[in-house]
Amino acid sequence: MSEACLRISNSKTFQRFIILTIVLAGVVVGVQTYAKFAERHKEILEFMDGVILVVFSIEVIIKVAAEGKKPLRYFSNPWNVFDFIIVAACLLEPVLPIDGAFLPVLRLARILRVLRLVTTIPKLQVLVTCLLKSLPSMFYVSVLLGLLFYVYGTMSVFLYGENDPIHFRNLQTSILSLFRVVTLEDWTDVMYINMYGSDNYGYSEQDLARWEPSSQASPLGAAIFFVSFVLIGTMIVLNLVIGVIMNSMDESNAEMSIQREISRRRESPDPVRDGVQDLHQRLEELSSEMKVIKKMLEEK
Repeated sequence: MSEACLRISNSKTFQRFIILTIVLAGVVVGVQTYAKFAERHKEILEFMDGVILVVFSIEVIIKVAAEGKKPLRYFSNPWNVFDFIIVAACLLEPVLPIDGAFLPVLRLARILRVLRLVTTIPKLQVLVTCLLKSLPSMFYVSVLLGLLFYVYGTMSVFLYGENDPIHFRNLQTSILSLFRVVTLEDWTDVMYINMYGSDNYGYSEQDLARWEPSSQASPLGAAIFFVSFVLIGTMIVLNLVIGVIMNSMDESNAEMSIQREISRRRESPDPVRDGVQDLHQRLEELSSEMKVIKKMLEEK
C-alpha cells in the first residue's frame, strides 16, 4: 500500500495534476471576488471549491500513506506542514460553529492555496528557501541602510529644513523623503527645490502661504548631497542586497542538488557510479584545500 502511494506521489502525472488543481483553485478564488458574478454562479463555484478541497485532501492522505509505518515523517518536511495547515483550515471552515468575525480569517486559506505552487515546483522552493536564508544577512544590510538614512536624514533637517519644510521639517519626514529619493521616485524634484530655493521651484503659492519657508538656494551643496545619497543608497547598499540574495541562491541550489542526488541513489543505487562520483567530489575538495595551503605558503 505504502509503495503504491509512494509511486503515485512521485509520479510526474500526479504532480502535474496537483499543479493544475492549484491553478484552478486560484482562478476560483479570483472569480469569487466579483460579487455579482459569484452570486449568479454560486452553486458551480461551491461545487468546484468542494472538488478542489477533496483533491487536496486525497493528496495529503496519499503522501501520509507513502511514509508507511512512519506517517509522522510526513510532517518533517516544512512544505508538507504548510500544505496540511491550509487543507485543515479549509476543512474546518464549514464545520466549526464560528462567528462572522472569525470566518473571513479561515476563508483566507482559500487564497493561500495558490501559494501551494511553491510546494509543488522545486524551482520556486529554491527561491523561497533562498529568501529565507538571506534574512540574517539582510538584517545587517538593513542596519547599514538605517544608519545611512539616519545620518543623511539628520543632515537634511539641519541643511534644508527651513527651505523645504514639506520634505525636511523634522527627522521622520526627512527619512520618509529620503526613502522616496532612494527609490528614484521624482527624486530630482526634491533636489531642485533645494538647489534653486523653494520660492523658485516646486512650491505653489498655497504651499508658500501654508508652510512659510525661508527660501535658501544651494546649487552645489544640494547637488552633492542628493547625488551622493543616491549613489551610496541605491547603487551600493541596495546592490549589497542583491549580492546577499545571490549568495543564498548558490547555497540553496547546492542543497537542492544534494537532495536530488540522495533521491536518485535511493531510487536507483549504483555503487560503482556513486563511488566514482564521491571520489571526484573529494578530489575537488582536496584541490580547494591545496590552493589555500599554497596561498598560505606564498604569504610567509
